[in-house]
Amino acid sequence: MKAAAKALIKLAADPRYVGGKIGILAVLHTWTRTLEYHPHVHCLVPGGGVSPDGSWIPSRPDYLVPVKALSKIFRGIFMDLARKALPNIVLPTSAWKQSWVVYSKATVQGAGRVLDYLGRYVHRVAIANSRIISIDNGRVVFRYRKVGETTSKTMSLDAHEFIRRFLQHVLPRGVHKVRYYGLWAPSNRALLRRIRDELTEPQTDLAVRDPLEPRPSKPARSPRPREGQPCPHCGEGVLVWLAAVPRSSRAPPPCCSRSSDVR
Repeated sequence: MKAAAKALIKLAADPRYVGGKIGILAVLHTWTRTLEYHPHVHCLVPGGGVSPDGSWIPSRPDYLVPVKALSKIFRGIFMDLARKALPNIVLPTSAWKQSWVVYSKATVQGAGRVLDYLGRYVHRVAIANSRIISIDNGRVVFRYRKVGETTSKTMSLDAHEFIRRFLQHVLPRGVHKVRYYGLWAPSNRALLRRIRDELTEPQTDLAVRDPLEPRPSKPARSPRPREGQPCPHCGEGVLVWLAAVPRSSRAPPPCCSRSSDVR
């Protein structure tokens, strides 16, 4: 995750591409649909960055950085970090000869859809109970679907092999699945807050009312609050409109609850 973030930040700082500091939200994903070990990182990057003088620089609409150059920078940074983390292990020379692949595309369906896609992996285990068809005679049968196919297939594994595959994706203590780098790092909160304020559309100023003029009737309260205001609790975050949550009905008194409903 650190190597991917460093490679993106280094290449995006080039004036030929973005020319500023970008933000990165990185989500770690380790499994395939058949529970095999396949660690990779999904990165969400804003379309622009902050220049050295503190101004916002938008990137090109459908282009951030060249992926072939990014793959070479990522390989170099990853190998350097691996050497420092594993000084007693000799890394194979074939890693330098093999081409590393980095995939990148624009959020054609909007950032909201991408966040929804990444959010499914944040509080999710490698396989959902709904995919498990049967557990019988020491074997586990589950449903999976290959990438690009619409029909599901089934796989049968020995129970020990199924457990081994599943436990590969239990993260060690202290490993965070979601991390923030660059402009989105916690150390850049003040800078991020200022950039958000600059990019937020300013509210129209209210006209000065004549004190002798009759006060107009109070308009109906809008369900949508004003965006761009600081969070009233922490004072650091910025309010962003997502949706209106309908008022829930009042729960029945305890005496009306059946004992069988209590969990």
